[in-house]
Amino acid sequence: MTGLRWATTNGRKGTRTTTASAASAARSRRPARPPRLTHLDALESEAVHVFREAAAEFERPVLLFSGGKDSIVMLHLAAKAFWPARVPFGLLHVDTGHNFPEVLKFRDHAVAEAAVRLEVARVQDYIDDGRLRERADGTRNPLQTVPLLDAINTHRFDAVFGGGRRDEEKARAKERVFSLRDEFGQWDPRRQRPELWSLYNGRHRPGEHVRVFPLSNFTELDVWQYIEREQIELPSIYFAHRREVFRRGGMWLTAGDWGGPKPDELETVQTRSVRYRTVGDMSCTGAVDSHAETVPEIIAEIAASTLTERGATRADDKLSEAAMEDRKREGYF
Repeated sequence: MTGLRWATTNGRKGTRTTTASAASAARSRRPARPPRLTHLDALESEAVHVFREAAAEFERPVLLFSGGKDSIVMLHLAAKAFWPARVPFGLLHVDTGHNFPEVLKFRDHAVAEAAVRLEVARVQDYIDDGRLRERADGTRNPLQTVPLLDAINTHRFDAVFGGGRRDEEKARAKERVFSLRDEFGQWDPRRQRPELWSLYNGRHRPGEHVRVFPLSNFTELDVWQYIEREQIELPSIYFAHRREVFRRGGMWLTAGDWGGPKPDELETVQTRSVRYRTVGDMSCTGAVDSHAETVPEIIAEIAASTLTERGATRADDKLSEAAMEDRKREGYF
């Protein structure tokens, strides 16, 4: 061996390799570092785990799908979770009859692309046969509870995937990933289970079901960063466009046959550059002034915002201080 002679403290002589050779040998013996996960990798892994746990534990799960960004991201994650097999459950949409045409068109496109079954429960059917009445304020979003619960009971769904996230609203912030609903579809905080170490308990009695929220720990910004990374297609309504809107309740609502604007209340239609941060329907979802036409521009806009998407643009959350809490107890959220 070629080396340098050296003397030890006891007078014996030995051999050492050169510094460069020793370093090279040490590097060759050192195990390779695993790639570091990003926060999006961790969130994706958690959501995939939730989907797989629910699919393994429940007999008849279904995914709530409106064609909005959160439900689209959920469908994308479900496809990843079960690849190369197909998504092993269908989709359910509660259609208020006031939905944006762009979103409904995209909903049908996404369903065809994913080759999954879509069930649609229509609020209009319930109004037509007298099971529901129109509200005085014209909004139909609170009317979705009865059609949703009827669809769950009719199809015997025992798990319902929803796109709720804890950053959206204070009632959602305390929601479990697996959230038990009783035989009336209602939420009781005293019956919710701890979820230490990401261990989920899906036990339920006949007639009960569990709402499952795979995106619980995503924020709005995380969702958009994930959309950018995965190159997920979205309805055009999420990007800045010119639209006829009018002012009501501090929000820009879309003009249409659903009940706006009201000339006697001086609700004047304007054409503005707007986009939608969240999508419910035309009667409850407000637009925001925006010129963000690309995903990176939207990410920059959200990062600078001081309002949550629901706090800024959802009329149904402004009905009362506990609007979302009430809807959870009634069985919708």
